[in-house]
Amino acid sequence: MPETTAPSLEIVHPATPCHATRWRIATIICLMLLAIAAATGMSMMEQFKAQLTHLQGKIKTLPQIRYIAVLLDDKQSPGQLVTFDPQDGFLQVQRLTDIKEGQEDSMQLWALDSEGRPLSLGVLTPKIRTAQVRVSDKILSQATGLAVSVENKGGVEEGRPPRLPYLYTGALIRKAI
Repeated sequence: MPETTAPSLEIVHPATPCHATRWRIATIICLMLLAIAAATGMSMMEQFKAQLTHLQGKIKTLPQIRYIAVLLDDKQSPGQLVTFDPQDGFLQVQRLTDIKEGQEDSMQLWALDSEGRPLSLGVLTPKIRTAQVRVSDKILSQATGLAVSVENKGGVEEGRPPRLPYLYTGALIRKAI
């Protein structure tokens, strides 16, 4: 008997439909776009954090005015602008008029409490448009107003009251930072 071999069966895979290939390509493209978007988002987040840190540092170096007062004369005209920055601990006293001390006079700055009692903050430097007076935040927190008096050269001795009437007076306003 002749040997017969069984017919060989070849498994034939049907050709992948054209639309399945398109879906695979679309999925790969979407995954690549998703990866690019994630990388871009992370980069933008890092840039935002860097900008935020930079701006926070910049804010710390800017003057932060905590107290402000406009001192008025007897005609209610502004005579001096006073501001306080707690970072440097100085009151900035800016003259708004051309009033100058006499040769034998000094202008002295006073903190007034709620009962009007004066506490000397110091003598203002003559002939300077903007003077600085070192003062603590604690003293200003107890004051409700500021005043400027004209005194003999060098100012009033400690413990003595100012010469009245005041040249300038005004309310001390604590502002939110």
